[in-house]
Amino acid sequence: MSVKFVVGYDGSQASEGAIRFAIAQAKSCNAVLVVAHVLEWSPYSFLTPTEIEERHKRRNEELKRAEQALIGPLIAKIKSEHADVESVIRYGNIVDTLMAISADCGADQIFIGRTGHSSLSARVFGSVAGSLAQHADVPVTIVP
Repeated sequence: MSVKFVVGYDGSQASEGAIRFAIAQAKSCNAVLVVAHVLEWSPYSFLTPTEIEERHKRRNEELKRAEQALIGPLIAKIKSEHADVESVIRYGNIVDTLMAISADCGADQIFIGRTGHSSLSARVFGSVAGSLAQHADVPVTIVP
C-alpha cells in the first residue's frame, strides 16, 4: 500500500514552501504526492438558468486556465524531482474540498502553507490552515 500526501497549492509563496517541504517528505518515504488546487466557488441558488449556464462556462474556462498556467508547469517541475505526482483541480470551499480530495485519494497527510492568498473573510472567520488542522481526518502539516 502506497503512502499519499496531499499538498494544497494556490501559487502563493507559502504554498511554494509547502510544496518543497512535501516533496522532501514524499521522497523520504516514496510517497505519492497529490497537488491540490481549489478555486473558490460559491453556489448561488437565485440565478436564472441562463446565468447558471454562463457561470458554468466561466467555471470551465477558469479550470483550464488554472491547469495551463499554474498546475501544469508546477507538475512538470515536480516530476523532474519526484516522479510520483498527481494533480487535482476543483471548485468549492477550500477547506471542505481539500478534505474531500484527501478522503477521495486515501491521503495519509495534508501539507499546506501557513498563509496563502487569503482575504479579509479568512482573517475574520479563520484561516484555511487553522480550519484544516481542526477538522481534517488525517494529520495536517502547516509549513511556515
